[in-house]
Parts: sequence; C-alpha cells; structure tokens
Amino acid sequence: MDLMEYQAKELFAKHGVATTIGVVVETAEEAKAAAEQLGGVTVIKAQVKAGGRGKAGGVKIAKTPDEAFQYATDILNLTIKDLPVNRVLVTPATPPEEEYYFSFLLDRSNRQYLCIASVEGGVEIEEVAKTNPDAVKKIAIDPGKGVDAAKAREIATEAGFPEAVFEQAVTMIEKLYTVFVEEDATLVEVNPLARLAGDTLEALDGKVSLDENASEVRHPDHEAFEIREEADPLEAKAKDLGLNYVKLDGQVGIIGNGAGLVMSTLDVVAYAGEKHGGVKPANFLDIGGGANAQVMANGLDVILNDEQVKSVFVNVFGGITACDEVANGIKGALELLGDKATKPLVVRLDGNAVDKGRAILDELNHPLVTQVDTMDGAADKAAELANNA
Repeated sequence: MDLMEYQAKELFAKHGVATTIGVVVETAEEAKAAAEQLGGVTVIKAQVKAGGRGKAGGVKIAKTPDEAFQYATDILNLTIKDLPVNRVLVTPATPPEEEYYFSFLLDRSNRQYLCIASVEGGVEIEEVAKTNPDAVKKIAIDPGKGVDAAKAREIATEAGFPEAVFEQAVTMIEKLYTVFVEEDATLVEVNPLARLAGDTLEALDGKVSLDENASEVRHPDHEAFEIREEADPLEAKAKDLGLNYVKLDGQVGIIGNGAGLVMSTLDVVAYAGEKHGGVKPANFLDIGGGANAQVMANGLDVILNDEQVKSVFVNVFGGITACDEVANGIKGALELLGDKATKPLVVRLDGNAVDKGRAILDELNHPLVTQVDTMDGAADKAAELANNA
C-alpha cells in the first residue's frame, strides 16, 4: 500500500520524526480557511500517489489566503500521471537552505535492507544520480542487526551530513528506521530532507510503502490509510474477496495459482500478443496454492466484469490446488453468470487431478471454454481470441 504525503507524515510524527503535518482539505474554500488558520505564507500541495507533483503544477506557494484559494482551485482540477487530484495539503512555507535525500528500502535481490542517502540530493536526486553518482551513497543494512545509534552515526558519516545538523541526522536516521521496521514498510523515503534556517533538520516531504501482507494481523490500523472511494472498483472487490489482484492495461485476463506462475503467464501472454495485434495482459490474479472452487469462481467473477478484458487465460499447475477444484470453479462461475458470460476462456490444466479437471470441462462442453495442453499454446490462443474480439 502506497501512502500519500500527508499519511506518510502522520507515520513520521507517530515515531518522533521531525516534520510538519499541515492541514488536508478537499475544497478551495477549506484551503483558504487552512491558510488563514496557519497564518503567513503557505504551500499548497497536491495529494496523489505519484512523483513529479511540482513539475506538474501540483505544488504552489501562496502568500495570502486568497492565493491559497486560487492555487487550490487550480490544483484540484489537475490530473497528475493519470491520477485526479481530490485533496491538497496546506502547510506553512519553510524554505530549505539545503536539501538532502534519504531512504530505507527492501533490497530483495540481496535479501537485506538498503539505505540510500545524499547531501546533494533533494528533489533533483535523479539528476544527481545521473551526473554525480558518487554523491549518492548506498549502505547495506543487515536486517538481523538493524540500525542502532552506532549504525546511524556510520550512515550519517558516509552520507556526509554537515556538522551543524550531524547529530540531528543521526537521531532522524534512527527514527526513520523505526518507522521502516515497526510499520512493516518496504520503502520509507524523505525527499527533501531539509536543513532549515537555524540549522533545523525536517522531513519536508515523505513517501512510504507498506507491506499489505502485514496489515491484517500486525497493523489493523493501516486500514485507515485506504481511501476506498478512490480505489479501482475491481481491485476493491477482489480485495474484499481475499484475492491477490492487480489491474493492468491489457485485454487478456489472467488467473493462475502461485505468484511465480502468474508472473510467467504475464510474460508469455505479452510475447504471444505481439503476433496478435499487440494485445497485453489485463491483470495479475493469483488464486493461491490452496484455492478451492469458490475462490476460482470469485476470480472469474472479478475478471469477467472488467470491460477491457476480451478473453481469459486460466493457467493452473495443480499441487495443493487440485485441477478438479479449478474446473468446478469455472463450471460454477459460468453457471452463475449465465447469459452474462460472453468472453472466451482458454484453460490450461496440469498437475494434481488434471485428468479429473479436464473431464469436468469436457462434460461441461461450454462454448466459451477452450482447453489447451501447453502454456505457450494456451497463451497464443487467448491472445488470438482477444484480438479477434
């Protein structure tokens, strides 16, 4: 789950990271009132889960409440990277004297955590990484040892934080690591981490990604960060049904059991689609290793209700999930949908109870269902059907 800036700042404040939360509003009138409440010069910032907000016109400095009203009006009419702006954050203007970059993230390839820091970073960190890569420090973090005061001091030294804010940087690094581990985050980023007048260090902006696998049991409070009315309706429905689903911009619906198999299926469909009008996968949907007929039916219900989907590829290798359960799920979903089911299904079954599964679909003899023995062959057929549709 990716958080908006104001949500990230709430987590920062919870763990003692120096930051200014500000006031989140959804109308220009509320922005004006917030500016009057805060007094002085304010910053009006678009709240969307995307970078580059400033360059897109989503960050403005308002000298008066009336300017705050006008800027909020303009920003609330923006779409930034295909995301409509539905709220803005109003904060006191605190011009930085220097801008730094700092983050903790999950380094999956090396099975460890990684700290990235630069005292020449800030909002132009990507340009710094291109023109002066030595200024961007990468420090490996052993998850078993974590970041204590000594490690934080080592990081601050390696990054080169100035003496005037060095001790503040050490403290902030420790607290940001606390956010990272205690909130089960996969990313905690501060950009910019600012040196303000009076040599005060503050997180002016924040970006946090939370591991949703930890939310239900370890962090039920994280549910409050979800803005359901802005979520994709199919993704929200899938989540309610307990499905691992991500909507993509394609035409071939994908259902598989196991994340690795589903990822491979996406690649195979994308490759096959090059020969059939450039069709692409429409989603990632993993029904899991122990899915039953109801889970399969739920998955089909979600995908078949996606208007972009022109065909569906069901790719299952039976292990804990038996192929006959999958076949019964397909049968049940088609019976439930009746005449509403109009999109062709290509089914490839293999592994546990494959003969039973194929027999169930043979007996069903549904005009929308085509069985193909191989993964490549099934992907090609699904892409062909999507293109023809």
